[in-house]
Amino acid sequence: MEVSKLSIKTRTGSESQILAVGSYRPKRLVPNSEIVDRIESSDEWIQQRTGIESRRFADESETLLDMAIWAAEDALKNAHLTIDDVDTVIVATITFPFQAPSAATALLQRLGNPKAAAFDINAACAGFCYAVSMAHDFVKAGTSKKVLVIGAEKISDFTDPSDRATAFIFADGAGAVIIGESKEAGIGPVEWGSDADSRDAIQMNPSWIDVRNTETQLTKADVKWPNISQEGQKVFRWAVFSMSKAAIKALDAAGLTVNDIDAFIPHQANIRIIETMAKEMDMPERVIIADDIRTNGNTSAASIPLAMDALLKKHPELHGKIALLIGYGAGLVYAGQVVKLPPKP
Repeated sequence: MEVSKLSIKTRTGSESQILAVGSYRPKRLVPNSEIVDRIESSDEWIQQRTGIESRRFADESETLLDMAIWAAEDALKNAHLTIDDVDTVIVATITFPFQAPSAATALLQRLGNPKAAAFDINAACAGFCYAVSMAHDFVKAGTSKKVLVIGAEKISDFTDPSDRATAFIFADGAGAVIIGESKEAGIGPVEWGSDADSRDAIQMNPSWIDVRNTETQLTKADVKWPNISQEGQKVFRWAVFSMSKAAIKALDAAGLTVNDIDAFIPHQANIRIIETMAKEMDMPERVIIADDIRTNGNTSAASIPLAMDALLKKHPELHGKIALLIGYGAGLVYAGQVVKLPPKP
């Protein structure tokens, strides 16, 4: 058999960095006092278990797509770019209520750049870190020059307000970053993986389609709006004992140690998980740790970019400094990387 003499050409890009971050938080602030009666709980109990004091819920006029667009526009403004400068859009979400077409293409249509590459990913609360890794690889390979990464969730649509395990946890919002070319490495290698044997520990239930007939035939069915459910203790133990190890591996992959970072921006799931992770990693006291969950709840794929934006507004001295990101959630999946935080707008 003759061996082909044709060679495949590849592109070569550059290193990548986060050029800017943007966010959108719904205006409606919901304190624990609005939730506790329905779940027979108390403000003290919620704060002790999770650290959450309040969260934000979108109203009926604020769709997931609206929030994603407003966060994207904020990031573009801070990067001094327009949507025409973007050649790829990645939206991380689990709450866009359409399987197809994607939220990413809807966003491009509304913003006026319908030709860019666009797709959604579902990696739950780790979705933003998954998307950052993909954007970094696209830029490094020369596939893309400017990537808009958005984490957006309207989880209030998927939360049972009477569920004592979840009603006080989840919230709405969107965060976005622009990832572009850089002369120096601004995003480290990703450390990611899953514990798929435990994938049912967090799930949407019931599924969109409730099949009521035989094992072999799909028939017409009543479709119910699914709600998120979770086995809280199982997820807590997994996060506490596994995610600090994954975060250390992300540091190792970047050639750094915990002593080299300036900020720690983990998924905003539970303040006790965050504090335990920092302790397990022997994190120096000088490292500034994001705690956006206290006032904005758990926004799944949106939580890390929202926490990043809040941290930079509270601590502007962190612009351009080194941060460790780690996201984890339903699947059970996780991803983390070291990044250089964006420069001042």
